[in-house]
Amino acid sequence: MTLGRLIAVVGPSGVGKDSVMQGVVDAVPGFHLVRRVITRAPGLGGEDHVAVSVPEFRDMADAGAFAVHWRAHGLCYGIPRTVRHKVNEGTDCLANFSRRALRAGAEAFPNFQVLNITAKPETLAARLAARGRESEAEIERRLAEASKTLPADFDVITLSNDGPLEQTIARAVALLKPVSV
Repeated sequence: MTLGRLIAVVGPSGVGKDSVMQGVVDAVPGFHLVRRVITRAPGLGGEDHVAVSVPEFRDMADAGAFAVHWRAHGLCYGIPRTVRHKVNEGTDCLANFSRRALRAGAEAFPNFQVLNITAKPETLAARLAARGRESEAEIERRLAEASKTLPADFDVITLSNDGPLEQTIARAVALLKPVSV
């Protein structure tokens, strides 16, 4: 059996990671969309996630519930340990990741790939403002982080999401060339 991949989807806030990932999963049913554990209250928009309190998250981390976990933007994020089983069964898994957690992800998953989604600053600013979750100051901070570079030693596929979402999804599917379908 072929080992599946953990595909860490990264990119600045507002770039459309969740929309692209959902579109890829809808187009290629063999992909699995990872549901992260986040210390963000449910109902605030964005991805479908498991919402927990900070103490619950700490307890889960201490119990080894996560393959990878990190802190960003004042929240805690975790990739459930059970994702390793999916990858070991040959399933390609897409997970919304932080660029800061890529090293830990590569250590946790031997078949690790990065999908770096990009967009022009004006596209990001418009999307962040439209979702209404951040203040103007927070949007400015997120835009300043948008140009962070990725480590050169990763298997990275870069994909622009400035055009129509359907075109971006089609390019993502072609670029990812599923291992298992």
